[in-house]
Amino acid sequence: MALRPEAGRLLTPPGTRNPSGRTWGLEVLKSRGAGGCGVAGKGRGSGVSGPQVSRFRGPQPTKATRNPPGPVARALTAPPPRTCSTKAHWSAACPPRPRDATRDATRKWRAAGWAPGVAGVGGGGDMFTAGAESLLHQARDIRDEELKKFCSRVVNLLQKEELGPDAVDALQRLFLIVSATKYKRKLEDTCVHLLQTTLCSPKCPEQLQLLCASILREMSPRDDLSLSCDHVQSARQLSLVASVLLAQGDPKGEVRSVGQRVFKILESRQPEGPSPRHLLPVVSKITHLAPHTLHEDQTNQLSKRLVDWLRYASVQQGVAHTSGGFFSTPRARQPGPVTEVDGAVATDFFTVLSTGQHFTEDQWLNVQAFSMLRAWLLHSDPEGPSAPDADDRSELEGSTLSVLSAGSTAGRLLPPRERLREKAFEYCQRLAEQSTRRALRKGDSDLQKACLVEAVLVLDVLCRQDPSFLYRTLSCLKALHARLCGDPARVRTLLPVAQFFLNHGEAAAVDSEAILRHLLTRTPSEFFHSPMLAFELTCFCRDNLPLFGRNLDILKRSFPNLFKLLAWNSPPLTAEFVALLPSLVDADTAVEVLHALLDLPCLTAALDLQLRLSPATSERPLWDPSLKIPSCLEASRDPQFQGLLQHLLRATASGTTERLGPLHRLLQPLASCARVVQCAQAVPTLLEAFFSAVTRFADGALTKQLALLLLERSDSLFQVPQYEAHVHRVLSSRFLALCALHPSLVVELAKELLEFVGSVSGIQGRGAMLASVVWAIGEYLSVSWDRRCTVEQINRFFEALEAVLFEVTQSRPSAALPRCPPQVVTVLMTTLTKLASRSQDLIPRVSLFLSKMRTPAQSPAPSSTSCEEDAGAVRTRAAELLTLLKMPSVAQFVLTPSTEVSEPRYHRDANTALPLALRTVSRLVEKETGLLPG
Repeated sequence: MALRPEAGRLLTPPGTRNPSGRTWGLEVLKSRGAGGCGVAGKGRGSGVSGPQVSRFRGPQPTKATRNPPGPVARALTAPPPRTCSTKAHWSAACPPRPRDATRDATRKWRAAGWAPGVAGVGGGGDMFTAGAESLLHQARDIRDEELKKFCSRVVNLLQKEELGPDAVDALQRLFLIVSATKYKRKLEDTCVHLLQTTLCSPKCPEQLQLLCASILREMSPRDDLSLSCDHVQSARQLSLVASVLLAQGDPKGEVRSVGQRVFKILESRQPEGPSPRHLLPVVSKITHLAPHTLHEDQTNQLSKRLVDWLRYASVQQGVAHTSGGFFSTPRARQPGPVTEVDGAVATDFFTVLSTGQHFTEDQWLNVQAFSMLRAWLLHSDPEGPSAPDADDRSELEGSTLSVLSAGSTAGRLLPPRERLREKAFEYCQRLAEQSTRRALRKGDSDLQKACLVEAVLVLDVLCRQDPSFLYRTLSCLKALHARLCGDPARVRTLLPVAQFFLNHGEAAAVDSEAILRHLLTRTPSEFFHSPMLAFELTCFCRDNLPLFGRNLDILKRSFPNLFKLLAWNSPPLTAEFVALLPSLVDADTAVEVLHALLDLPCLTAALDLQLRLSPATSERPLWDPSLKIPSCLEASRDPQFQGLLQHLLRATASGTTERLGPLHRLLQPLASCARVVQCAQAVPTLLEAFFSAVTRFADGALTKQLALLLLERSDSLFQVPQYEAHVHRVLSSRFLALCALHPSLVVELAKELLEFVGSVSGIQGRGAMLASVVWAIGEYLSVSWDRRCTVEQINRFFEALEAVLFEVTQSRPSAALPRCPPQVVTVLMTTLTKLASRSQDLIPRVSLFLSKMRTPAQSPAPSSTSCEEDAGAVRTRAAELLTLLKMPSVAQFVLTPSTEVSEPRYHRDANTALPLALRTVSRLVEKETGLLPG
């Protein structure tokens, strides 16, 4: 296949120009890692960059000192040219990559020093432009032969003594090629060896090392790597080498060797030694991968240094680095103190929320220490309350002595682990105080929220590890909760606060009921349109089910509110609600929950309508602006619909149900909305989860209610495309399951079942439901299942089903009477035959009807079945049933078997097996072919 005109330029040497005059070579882009984590990126999920709570707000370069966008930046943000001077071939071995992988590739490009289509590189604000998409397709379509030639070029460049812009350009192109597809690319062994050599070379520029590490991580795991971190002295270089080694897994004990080398450098306290800033993410990754590789003395040593970084960082701003140019002067102004987010001068120790124009090295370490603090606390004391002397501490909990002991810790020397906890507690208290200040910038406000969430999570860990912190924390968190309840902008922070009181409320004698009620009642009603909050709140409910205890009733009664999150965000939350549904359903709420699930698409439309009627919450509409529904908006203000809307949008379970047919018609213009369609697609899965949970505890009364509800709601669903058919498929199978669970339902609901089968209008839409109901009648309307069954009941059902069968087979289809599916016809014939075998006076009537059905000349009009094949299936079934009815006693034996027939012994015994009986009956019937006409 021929390559597209622009597809060859990825492998074109730097400086090559196309006919339009644009240069396609890659420029040297500086790595944006100042103050970063020290690791280039995560590669295939194996990077060492831990969660960072960082805010680097240094001075922005002026236009005079900022480098203009290079040719790659311009090429990536501009449409691809129509012509190109280079020709190549498409690759058949590299199929397209999923869209989520495309986003991953963008993150990797940023880590490697360049990111197509992002603001600041190409000047555009869109993450992914047409030029970047074009480059991705080019990288995926490069064939192995072309990649081999390109690797030879990379080898030649890396063997030079001076590695200049050409080497950077080639490595950036190579990284794009290996990261643009999820399939592993094969590189030449010589190229891989030179990449390792360049990475370990102390004289190599930092950007080249960064690119080499990124490429090697993309090729991981490899068995032929010869990397070693034993002789690496630079912290930055060690972090890159460690990221490659950790990406290999641990086949040769790399995790232990990396950990020992990292701690050896961290233990050195020389002022002129390497900065440990880049090594902390490596430690965090090692702690996650193999915590057992760290020794006790190493753990204590790092705990001591974390105390210093957290508590004793400088409170003076850093000195700006001057370029030494004409305007530089030795009389530079002395750096001032750091400030708070509201601009006030900081009067306490430095934290991640402290601001300044420039930062010192220990201030950067302070930020990174807080980023890894929670993970390190969990590692340093993984057993929590079961750790040594925890039993003694737990005895203090709830007593006055715990308060006294907490106040006396400052006057005695604590072990490193406990000293770190003490300083971590002070740090979190300081963050809680800083979060009350009004930030001058939106970025600082967002950072306040993130740091407050992390601080509460750290306090939760501290109180679990040492109960003496509990009473020192309660007053702070109570005040914090009261403040957050009145601040809608920080509603997500309520989740870790509620988590804290769930974990420690009983120990601290604090009732968490009010906190949970506010979280589950007000939050979903007002913020259902926030996808992140919806996901976090759903996961909070799912993960804390064992902790709810007596408050589980609050969760059950709040299911209408939780369903708002599901209705608006159904695709990402369906799996979570499948796990959560069994805990929301009990005998009191089952009927109301089932109504709510069936009305879930209608709820989505109602929420859309509610947002349209309320003042805009943001500049970008939260609904589909392309859908214009002025009549729907105007009609919703009618008092006739207000009560129905309020019932549908209720916050808690009401114990009552409403017929929402008028509301369905009102919201019908919204049925085609994409969000409503997505919600409708999730309902069948949720219904299956609901019935799986209900059948475990449902008694006869509840089963009868649910079966009756299925009959009523089968023709009362919100009209979304394909929704009714999919729901009927689930309801029909579950109706049969309920009847199998309680066979007496057929006799108890005889009146309702007769009314259901008596109406054939809309039979095409609810054919699956009708077939299940008719089959259940034929299966369970028998004295063997319920002694209350009488001949009169059998006759009434027979007459009703006979009329239905006659009407659907002898009448031609029309707009009022659609064509009946052949499955329904065969089920009707079989059920009539079963009923006739139990009341033998009915045999002549059904035999006469079946004899007409089995003959093509006397069968119903061809238009009443879908095709000739379906008509043939109907005739075959009629002939089989007619053959059985020639011997009524045998028909009753086959069509209404006793309970012992279901036992495996009956089918294994050759003398009594059902197949043997059927073969005998067949031979007997064949001899009596002239018994009935036709």
